[in-house]
Amino acid sequence: MTDVKPLETEIRRRIKAAGPMPVSEYMALCLSHPQYGYYTTRDPLGARGDFITAPEISQMFGELIGLWMAATWKKMGSPENVRLIELGPGRGTLMKDALRALNVMPGFRDAVVVHLVEINPILRAQQERTLHGPATPIFWHDTLEDVPPGPGIIIANEFFDALPVCQAVKTARGWHERCVEIDAEGKLAFTYAAEPLPKFESVLPKAVREAPPDSIFEWRDDRAAMALGRRVGKYGGAALVIDYGHAASDVGDTLQAVGKHAFADPLTAPGEIDLTAHVDFQALKRAVEAMGPAGHGPVDQGDLLRRLGIETRAAKLRERAQPGGAVQIDAALARLTGYGHGEMGGLFKAVAFAPRSLGVPPAFD
Repeated sequence: MTDVKPLETEIRRRIKAAGPMPVSEYMALCLSHPQYGYYTTRDPLGARGDFITAPEISQMFGELIGLWMAATWKKMGSPENVRLIELGPGRGTLMKDALRALNVMPGFRDAVVVHLVEINPILRAQQERTLHGPATPIFWHDTLEDVPPGPGIIIANEFFDALPVCQAVKTARGWHERCVEIDAEGKLAFTYAAEPLPKFESVLPKAVREAPPDSIFEWRDDRAAMALGRRVGKYGGAALVIDYGHAASDVGDTLQAVGKHAFADPLTAPGEIDLTAHVDFQALKRAVEAMGPAGHGPVDQGDLLRRLGIETRAAKLRERAQPGGAVQIDAALARLTGYGHGEMGGLFKAVAFAPRSLGVPPAFD
């Protein structure tokens, strides 16, 4: 216990004072504690970080998202002033590549103001360095609600998977919230609340209600999804959400920790490793659509990128590649669109949201 970090000390203090801590509270503290949270204290991306995202794998990803933005803008009627909003923009790589792709449509580039929603001061500084130079105005915000009114195109790549997830365990008495406790050996361990969650089963899908004992069901607070839906519903535009997860609500423990590109125990080193859980796209769509917009998808990331022309773009890049570069382009293409082990084409999915008056967003018809 001599090497316990400050955040674990705080978590233990809270458990001793109030009893077992819900998984959602534990995850929120690990990721967003203002002094010791994982996402508020470091740059976790890249080879020297803990994980890598699609924009860091290849410029093709961000460029194709830029083309999706441009096609969406035209479908919106080419407004003269539109906000490009990215939730959790990492190092700014996706937006940099997207803005470069917008040069093929000067009218759109001239209409754009970029708004980045980011809580990490280290990543904000990195985004500023990455995006330094373009004439496009860029503003930073703590929440989506802080972005000024007006039509917008919203991108959320690997944003929702990092929001705290709640878990419940099924027993003979009902569904009990899963928690974190201090066990007899003095270690952090999973447990569940003594009393079942009241009336919980009545709101569950049939497949979940019929799950066997010891099954785990996960759900998220709907506030972020509803804020996205409210924004699109009130001001128009569209949103594209890309993340890893499952198309339909079901049971399963998907909480995982990653450190230095390897899986870890979620209860070790709180605040020092990344915690995520799969996105339930059925629940996400329901929450966003409750605010008015129509949802489209999910479609596999591989299908989305192919519809947007990634194979054509890869061929163009190969023509100009340095010796050996074609191999790297092919590897990136396979990783972004493939269905094999370690590839993202099927594991990651995409959904789009838009007012019903806009029709079907590009690549979702």
